[in-house]
Amino acid sequence: MKDNTKKTLGYYWQTGKKHWISGSVIIFCSIIATLVSIINPIYYKHLFDALTSGQTKESAVAGALGALIFIAIFSFINWLSWRTHSFVTNYFESSVMAKLSDRCFQYLHRHSFNYFNNNFVGTLVKRVSWFTRAFEAIFDRFVFDILPLIISMIAIVIVLGREHLLMAVSMVIWSAIFITCNFIFAKFKMKYDIRRNELESATTGLLADTITNNSNVKLFNGYLNEVKAFIAKNIELAKARRFTWDLGAALDAIQGFLTVILEIAVMYWAIMLWKNNQVTIGDLVLIQSYIFLIMERVWSFNKVLRTIYENLSDAEEMTIVLNTPQEIMDISNAQELKVKEGKIEFQKVIFNYNQTRVILKNFSLTITPRERLAIIGPSGSGKTTIAKALLRMHDLAGGKILVDGQDIAKVTQESLWANISLVPQDPILFHRTLMENIRYGRPEATDEQVMKAAQAAHCHEFIETLEKGYDTYVGERGIKLSGGERQRVAIARAILRDAPIMVLDEATSSLDSESEGLIQKAIDKLMENKTVIVIAHRLSTIKKMDRIIVVDNGRIVEEGDHDSLAQAEGGIYKKLWELQAGGFVVN
Repeated sequence: MKDNTKKTLGYYWQTGKKHWISGSVIIFCSIIATLVSIINPIYYKHLFDALTSGQTKESAVAGALGALIFIAIFSFINWLSWRTHSFVTNYFESSVMAKLSDRCFQYLHRHSFNYFNNNFVGTLVKRVSWFTRAFEAIFDRFVFDILPLIISMIAIVIVLGREHLLMAVSMVIWSAIFITCNFIFAKFKMKYDIRRNELESATTGLLADTITNNSNVKLFNGYLNEVKAFIAKNIELAKARRFTWDLGAALDAIQGFLTVILEIAVMYWAIMLWKNNQVTIGDLVLIQSYIFLIMERVWSFNKVLRTIYENLSDAEEMTIVLNTPQEIMDISNAQELKVKEGKIEFQKVIFNYNQTRVILKNFSLTITPRERLAIIGPSGSGKTTIAKALLRMHDLAGGKILVDGQDIAKVTQESLWANISLVPQDPILFHRTLMENIRYGRPEATDEQVMKAAQAAHCHEFIETLEKGYDTYVGERGIKLSGGERQRVAIARAILRDAPIMVLDEATSSLDSESEGLIQKAIDKLMENKTVIVIAHRLSTIKKMDRIIVVDNGRIVEEGDHDSLAQAEGGIYKKLWELQAGGFVVN
């Protein structure tokens, strides 16, 4: 925890110092405003001393008004300092929070595909939000509370100590003990705050998971079970919250009692000094003002410290993300991938999941430039893993993959992805317009080019029937579209991208027979002059491929064109072809 706290504060410092001018103005204004709040009671002392000095009323009023003028001047300075402080803080905090959010966004998206598979979306979103909000809370507490407390203590000791040194020292010692006890308590409480945050993340993750799978919850009659699970998680969270809050309330009660005793004791002391003519009425006002000021600062320090530690624990989860090494990274001096021919070579590739489950075993395959290759095989045979390895969604345990002689592990990931168009089995769309979703394949494309790609993918027809056409928002993950419509939008995006290498992973699996026929024509045109890898279960879609390989247990067990494989006795492809009766699944 201590290490993460330092790293969190390190991130805040690195980002905040880029705005050092506004940050310096804020600190300067805070110091000035605090000093003014210490100086003003001195003039209130003079004011009351003038009124009780026994002089003539004219002289007393003149002295009091003189003090009042200084009170007015310093009050104005105090007001001006805090107003400047507020506006500059608004600029500083909003700017730093934006940069922190940018940093989180950029680093988070550089994590591997596997990282996102292992973390709830809702939890990751919460971590980014809490990390930036924690900066705001911590900085506010520093400039509004901690810095003024330090300045106040120093100034009060200097002012009060000139005439009442023992009282000043006593107040400092009491304040130091009070603050130290608060600090120790806050550290003790922090582990329970972290536990509470973990439970809040788990609850948020459960909520996000059930919302994402709301159709499953309904259709599989999971409502009551999910409600029970959520209630149980919330009960656990409520207990953790109540315990941390009770700890804070208990400390407040003890502090409140001790503060009342101290205030009465100090004022009794001051009254006895006045009785012995050692202080004036003005001195009593000054001492009382400083007591209130110190009490206010020290009393709030407990809450300030708790707030800081709670926000540090809130930020810790995102700090862990920022400190988690990215699983797949470009090597130093990685080159841009340049594809001229489109030759792909898998050379003795070894790939496992979680170090135990081996998927590809010394897998070797050469795909010639502009060859159209189909990969089939039983579920879990490794065919989709081949595509993921080419896209470098995971790093290999052994071997290498070359594209036009360039090792994909030694080129930038961005350049690798720029040269490959992927149409997945279950395409996910942004909650943006259809125009924006298709244009994602090539951001600089014109509206006309987007529409041309949509026409080629045969999604222009259904888009035209929508009330807002290409300006229609598709909902989260494209939920407002049918599976076939999403698939056609994804194909349109790939057509617009026009990359030299194309991977189609069950690209027509969500289409009805009529749509599949239309899309197949678009895909045939799309595959012209490209190196193509098609992963398919429906063998009717791969009959025209240049070559078909059958993969089982991470190895190539059969290879050839459709005609040769369909006639090979005892072959897996022949068996699958006969089951699908020439391309139509037998029920």
